Amino acid sequence: MAQAQPVALQVRTPSAGVQAGKPSRVRWRIFAIIFALTVINLVDRVSLSIAMPVIANEFSLSPSMQGLILSSFFWAYALLQIPGGWLIDRYGPRRVIGWSTGLWGAFQTLAAFATGGLSLMFARVALGAAEAPLFPAGGKLNSLWLGSGERSRGAVLMDCGGPLGVALGGLIIAYLIAVLGSWRTAFFIAGIATLAMAWLAWHYLRDNPADHPDVNDAELAAINEGRAVTMAEAAKQTVRGLGIARRSLTGILLGRASWAMVFFGLLTWGPSYLAQARGFDIKGIGAATFVIFICGAAGSLTGGFLCDRLIAKGVRRGLAAKSLLSLSGLVALVAFLLLPSLNDPYLAVGLLSLTAFFLMWGSLYWSFPALLASPARVGLIGGVMNMAGSLGGIAVPILVGLLLQHAGGYAAVLGFFALCSGLFIVGTLLISLDKAEVAHG
Repeated sequence: MAQAQPVALQVRTPSAGVQAGKPSRVRWRIFAIIFALTVINLVDRVSLSIAMPVIANEFSLSPSMQGLILSSFFWAYALLQIPGGWLIDRYGPRRVIGWSTGLWGAFQTLAAFATGGLSLMFARVALGAAEAPLFPAGGKLNSLWLGSGERSRGAVLMDCGGPLGVALGGLIIAYLIAVLGSWRTAFFIAGIATLAMAWLAWHYLRDNPADHPDVNDAELAAINEGRAVTMAEAAKQTVRGLGIARRSLTGILLGRASWAMVFFGLLTWGPSYLAQARGFDIKGIGAATFVIFICGAAGSLTGGFLCDRLIAKGVRRGLAAKSLLSLSGLVALVAFLLLPSLNDPYLAVGLLSLTAFFLMWGSLYWSFPALLASPARVGLIGGVMNMAGSLGGIAVPILVGLLLQHAGGYAAVLGFFALCSGLFIVGTLLISLDKAEVAHG
């Protein structure tokens, strides 16, 4: 791969591009594509969980082998977060997203031809490696394409694709398997759809807004509005280390890891909780999971738009973002403490849906790399942050299993989630956003 030039210049001669006037909307089309990619990302990711009962029967997989295959995605995904972030800063998000999406589409398609547990595990490890750079690349595009008053919306437009992909992925993959009678065909179709998105991303995305033919001068001015320094000037600054204050780095690592423990805890053990503690059958579990994660997607969008609205009204960014995130963690903490006292299973689902709505305000964390890090380190910091979340995703299924085995029920698990919600608040409060706003705009 040839070395690319830095992706920081956002300049244009007045006659270039579309004529200025009302700002064009290319930046939001960019994030619509990122949103679609995150939805497909999660659909491909959860496809194996949906198909596993059929696959396990076909390949005669033991429960332990099933567990290894299901967890194998996260091995490479977590390991390659930091290298992926470095590649994004060095070669630009467009190139990395294009190659990443193409590769994960190819490996999703390849999984359809698996002949046994080991070949399927290889395809899942490769899928995790290929998907690793997407979210950090979205964080980099946030810094390059959005003005300081729009970054919360950009962050949640990207991240809300996660719970929506989980909600839709189960329905889509299950429907394809039921209608087509083959998990292989379902995987193949999902892979081809991903490859089509790789072409769209490569065709439309740009690292430098000034290079996009559809961006007019008014939109370019909106993108650069409120920046303390131009991206061209920022690119010339010397950056030491990670280019972020130690306290803020500690905060985003603790906050993101704690948040991920709750989110992935609900994702992995939520269905078992609904079945074992609340008595839902398989149809009820599917419907309840869909409602819970759809509420999460709606909450993600609400948190981002509300944050930018508060900032537009004159509320300091640090106060707006940290207040919303602290409220998010507090609602989750109280909800998990209340759940054991609820006897009605439908009230429990309602409370979990409310919890997911507020919990997904945590999507605001994806605006932090652009605000906290030096422009030359945004991709790397996004990778570091996502690695913390991925490690939380790896650890929580194991920890919950141990709690169920040794503590005797879901009350201890819900107490653990309440503790994680409290740590999410602590991590958020450690972050110094107002100083970052002054430094980076």
